[in-house]
Amino acid sequence: MPQGTSAARSVVVVLCLLGASRAGADEPLAFFGGRLRLGGEVSGTLAPEDQGFFNYSEYGVNDLRLFRVDVTAEARLFSFASVLADVRSDNLDSPRLYALYLRVRPWSARAFDVQAGLVPPVFGSFPRRRYAYDNPLPSVPLVYQYLTILREDAVPARAEDLVAQRGRGWLVRYPVGESYSGPGVPVVNGEKWDTGLEVRLGDRPWSLGLAVTQGTLSNPLTRDDNGGKQVSARLAWTPSAALAVGVSGATGDFLTDDVQDALPPGARGTYRQQALGVDVEWSAGYWIVRGEAIWSRWRVPPLEPTLIEHPLPALGVYGEAR
Repeated sequence: MPQGTSAARSVVVVLCLLGASRAGADEPLAFFGGRLRLGGEVSGTLAPEDQGFFNYSEYGVNDLRLFRVDVTAEARLFSFASVLADVRSDNLDSPRLYALYLRVRPWSARAFDVQAGLVPPVFGSFPRRRYAYDNPLPSVPLVYQYLTILREDAVPARAEDLVAQRGRGWLVRYPVGESYSGPGVPVVNGEKWDTGLEVRLGDRPWSLGLAVTQGTLSNPLTRDDNGGKQVSARLAWTPSAALAVGVSGATGDFLTDDVQDALPPGARGTYRQQALGVDVEWSAGYWIVRGEAIWSRWRVPPLEPTLIEHPLPALGVYGEAR
């Protein structure tokens, strides 16, 4: 479990761009008659050093000791098509591309759009929160950040190899596949978006999101590493502005081709991550309550006794109120 820490987060909306039309603190800056819109924020979190690496992400960043600059842009190409991008820098390191996708809305009167590129996830609710001030706590829920002892590029040969790595999510090593020690994957990666094609239809009370992407929930990708694809979906019921309930599902090939090549011929096959999720949001007056539960399992090849014959499960639950 994470160490107890006291932390403070401050959020400042970036508004100091020259030549922009006037905008309020909650509005993006508009250029060229609204065809280009820019927004962003600067956020910071302070906490004692984490000696156990419990709060480290796959980027080697402690989520409780994080200074982040986030800049977003939307360029409207036509009335029905826009390009959206998001660039982030953590602790003043080199910027990384968080999102870049084309969004097409062929009918202005219908709730339907198609998105292609580095797209927003359809699974769950937390990854689509755009700004740090929408998260009442420092860091992110463990199910979206905590590193497990599973890797997509290396696998245990037997159950004893798996048990020997417990509690070592930041530095995992297995005998089959890549030989170096490296971080495991989270249940759902909340710091990266996947690459693929996405369709969203409907608004209220029912809406549906469908996506076909290169990676998996644990390991989003910009370039496919196993020839497989992930299919994910979320069905949401929003009877009013005060209540939203969502059910999500995903399945995708998890292990890389390099791991498959290292397996004995009889052990090669399809090894998937499969996940189900439920999320709820309810508000009344000044209060807002959110909760989410995600169950996931991964299949790994049964190679040597003691065989790993069943999928490896994980369950993550979080709740918040403010």
